[in-house]
Amino acid sequence: MKKAYLYLETGQVLEGVSFGAEGTAMGELVFNTCITGAAETLTDPGCFGQLVVYTFPQLANYGICRADMVSPRAWMGGVVVREFCREPSNFRCEDTVDAFLKARNVVGIAGIDTRMLTQLLRDNGTMNAVITTEEAKPDPEALKAFRITRAAETTSTADTKVFSPEGEARYSVAMVDYGSSRTIADRLVLRGCQVTLFPWNTPAETILNGTFDGVVLSDGPGDPAENAPLAQEVKKLMGKLPLFGIGMGHQLMALAQGGRTLKLKFGHRGASQPVKDLETGKVLITTQNHGYAVDPASLAGTGGTLRYVHINDGSCEGIDYPACRAFSLQFHPEAHGGPLDGPTAFDRFARMMKEGM
Repeated sequence: MKKAYLYLETGQVLEGVSFGAEGTAMGELVFNTCITGAAETLTDPGCFGQLVVYTFPQLANYGICRADMVSPRAWMGGVVVREFCREPSNFRCEDTVDAFLKARNVVGIAGIDTRMLTQLLRDNGTMNAVITTEEAKPDPEALKAFRITRAAETTSTADTKVFSPEGEARYSVAMVDYGSSRTIADRLVLRGCQVTLFPWNTPAETILNGTFDGVVLSDGPGDPAENAPLAQEVKKLMGKLPLFGIGMGHQLMALAQGGRTLKLKFGHRGASQPVKDLETGKVLITTQNHGYAVDPASLAGTGGTLRYVHINDGSCEGIDYPACRAFSLQFHPEAHGGPLDGPTAFDRFARMMKEGM
């Protein structure tokens, strides 16, 4: 098999073997602890600009099923694994991960000690890296200077789209797409919502001039602090209609109210992230994929109340804005893939719209 190399911005070089597409990919090196959900994570827009290290020893031993994809394409720049499965065993399997990545021009490297690499990222934090099948070494200055930019613009829908339930819709929902997975709209449709999906830079006036019962601000990749104009549009929506923010939407709501965001040392990426509901005391096991969080210390004077915290590090996982008929979550409530503790958030949003009608 062809050799491949993983260059870290610290100067370390790891040698492995190539799978997926050949070539070179530069990105932010992060680790994901999911055991299953290969098709979901590979197609998650939240992975835009990243090289993802899978901590589970073998990737996609049940193959790839296209119905599990959360967007039409693969967004991550590259994949790092200990081993990938060449002969998956699953009646739903439609493709091997190797063929899937080749068809989508995603570079992969196998044969890496992912346990050691994950420990390195936990100790030193997220860093830039390059996966390449070429002999030429990457420019170390370019590697250190790499940043993920234009994330929402790149991953958002370009056109307005409408998703309707079977039968008559109970609610009309406007959803602003900052790079969302399709499963958010799916969960809303299952609850009788007609969902109108708007591009990332849609003015608030466009939504307020519609006949919507509520607004969802979607998840998405990138640094929320770089999206100040989007936060200003969100500010215009606060208090006007029931509002539900997820991921990037959650962060933009906090920024709109005067809060701050910060970058986590190595982020939360996996399907077994423990989150405590401070109101009920209940612990939820959640799916997460983010490197930024809202600073809880910045919530004073924003009208926001800290509702959910991550048990491992105490970071903010959800905020309630009672006076604005709004709430937000950092984790993925749609649970695709992952545990089923989060989808009740969609029921809460539906109740808010019903009460406002």
